Parts: sequence; C-alpha cells; structure tokens
Amino acid sequence: MARVAIVKPDSVDDPAIREIFEWVTDVEGDVPNHFYVEMNFPEFLKAKLGATQVLWRTGELSLPEIQHVGILVSKANGCPYCTAAFCTILNYGLETAEDYVQQLASDGIEAVADARLKTMLEFALKANSDAKSITDADTDGLRAVGLTDKGIVQLVHLVSDFGAYNRLNIALDTDYDYRDMWRSMAFGWEQTEGAQAGDNTRGVR
Repeated sequence: MARVAIVKPDSVDDPAIREIFEWVTDVEGDVPNHFYVEMNFPEFLKAKLGATQVLWRTGELSLPEIQHVGILVSKANGCPYCTAAFCTILNYGLETAEDYVQQLASDGIEAVADARLKTMLEFALKANSDAKSITDADTDGLRAVGLTDKGIVQLVHLVSDFGAYNRLNIALDTDYDYRDMWRSMAFGWEQTEGAQAGDNTRGVR
C-alpha cells in the first residue's frame, strides 16, 4: 500500500493538471496511481510533467525510442511500476506489437535488433548504472548513429528523468495498477490469485 495518500480529486480545476491527465489517459488508457501520488505536491507535478513532455515531444529521439529507454532503465533500477507504465505506453499508446513488448520486458536489450536503438540503450544503461564510466568513445558512438549534441543531452536527461520516477514509485510503494503481465514478464512476479494478464483494463485495446 502506498506510503502517501492516493489523491483522487472529484474534479480537476487546474487547467495544467487537467491537460496532464488528458495526455496520460491518451497514452495509457486511464490516469494511473503514480499521478495521484504526485498530486500530493501538485505544484511540482506541473513542473516535472512539463519537463517530461518537453523531453518526449522535442529533441532527437522518437517516442518509441524514448519508451525503450524508460523500460530498460526502469527494469535495471528494479521498478516494476515504471517498467509496466512504459510497456503500456509502448504497447497501448504507440500500438507496438504486444509480443515484442513482452520480449523487451523479459529479455531487455537482447530483444532489440535495430543498431541505432541498441547503441542508445547501451549508453543509457551505462549512464544509469555508472555515469563516471562513460567515455568519449560512448558519445562518439551516439554521434555515429545520428545523434547531435542535443540528442546526447536529451538522452542523459531521459535517464535521469526515468530514474526520478523509479525512485518515487519504489520509495513510496505506489499501488500497482497495471496489467500483471508486465511485471511478470520483466521481473518474474507471479500473478495474483485468479488474475490473468489482461485483467486490468488499463492499456488494453
């Protein structure tokens, strides 16, 4: 059970928060508990999600590439909640084949064949685990697959942004409200008694 309140207001009067809720509903099918945890500090929710939207909507990485980073960084950080969130966006919001997203959740970078994407994911995982180990050769590798300095900065910020969401949901034990399938594929968690992969309707088309 979450260590802070799950704040679900009857109505949202703030247009900025209403826009955020509409955005997340579009890509995930509903507003997940994470956002209601963030509602304990609505002023920062607007600033943080505003920054996330900039990272996702501008820069040089495509939205599917960004979700791959989110899934693998979240899995590496041991966050079933965020891993499931980004699997949901990649599968539901971006209409990526479910069997591929399952394989990505299960096998990680080994499921990725595209050279550009694999290079970015290798960099992201290295920056996430030990930023001091990044070398000039690593950033040169990103340039070789088409990123400029802007894209490199974007990628590092994405790693940091996903890590922040991971820490919040792990530390505060956000109530899991995604499909059991995603955490089962990523972490080998057994499904709850009687639950099947599609029981939770969020992220099911």
